[in-house]
Amino acid sequence: MPGDVVVGLDIGGTSTRAAAFTLDGTRVGTGRAGGGNPTTHGADRAAGELLAALREALTSVDPARARAGTIGLAGAGRLLADPDGRAAFDRAWREAGLRCPYAVHGDALVAYASGTPAPDGTVLIAGTGAIAAQVRDLRLDRVADGHGWLLGDAGSGFWLGREAVRRLLATLDAAGSPGPLDRRVLTELLGADEVAARPRHTVDAAIQAVTRRPPVELARLAPLVVDAARRDEPAAVALIAEAAEHLAETASRIRPAGSTAPLVLGGGLLTADTPLATAVRAEATHRWPSAPVHPAGDGAAAAAWLAARDLPEVTDPAALHARLLPGPAARPG
Repeated sequence: MPGDVVVGLDIGGTSTRAAAFTLDGTRVGTGRAGGGNPTTHGADRAAGELLAALREALTSVDPARARAGTIGLAGAGRLLADPDGRAAFDRAWREAGLRCPYAVHGDALVAYASGTPAPDGTVLIAGTGAIAAQVRDLRLDRVADGHGWLLGDAGSGFWLGREAVRRLLATLDAAGSPGPLDRRVLTELLGADEVAARPRHTVDAAIQAVTRRPPVELARLAPLVVDAARRDEPAAVALIAEAAEHLAETASRIRPAGSTAPLVLGGGLLTADTPLATAVRAEATHRWPSAPVHPAGDGAAAAAWLAARDLPEVTDPAALHARLLPGPAARPG
């Protein structure tokens, strides 16, 4: 029907994005709120952020016009298996004035759909963590890595930060001279890049600085590695190359050799203009030379597209995808 809308949400640990579109692909509302992942923040707080983002997105839209909605978030399975969490999201949905049904999908599927409308392909995501997923008929099929900082996430932001510290400690153990990246890591950890007369004292101080914080916070060192690689510092360039190889290997666990299906790159380390994104694209071209490689785009728009594509009025889902997600210039910063 003319004027009908669909609603999409992309929920992360630090932000919640919402978008509303008409079925001809016109954006009629955008909303943003704080982190809404129920695993990280608890169901009630997450539902409050969901409601805030929805209300902003629907400011100029009658919620009764909404035909369908999709919510994308990490740990979707945990939400679906938690009656209290799902009830909190249901209440927020109704409090926003929405009476249409909504689906919940994992963030990996939404990231994939933000890059391509193709029903089958692969998504590779590298941010704080790292995961690859095979998509069949726009449903997550097989998954590789995403095992968390203790057991996996090879090539991720956490991995880059941890490896930068490990290599710094190895240099100090050998009484070597710290390189430029080592000194940046020392400054980040200790506030200065001086090495004590006894290098072991600096080693111990660096270890204490790391272990006093939650382990995952090592990911905050990843930008130092990325920036150093941009300056062609050999240690950082080597780390980036190793990370790219790990990520490509992760994808290859679930993606056949010679596949021509699309590969979508998601996560902050692979969607921004970073040396790691460049290196992963090169690895992908080497392993799957005939496959298109796309950057992930606007997750909220992709969620809205997933909500719309099965409606009977949407006769050309690929054309609608092109209108909702026309290219990199349309992705939010």
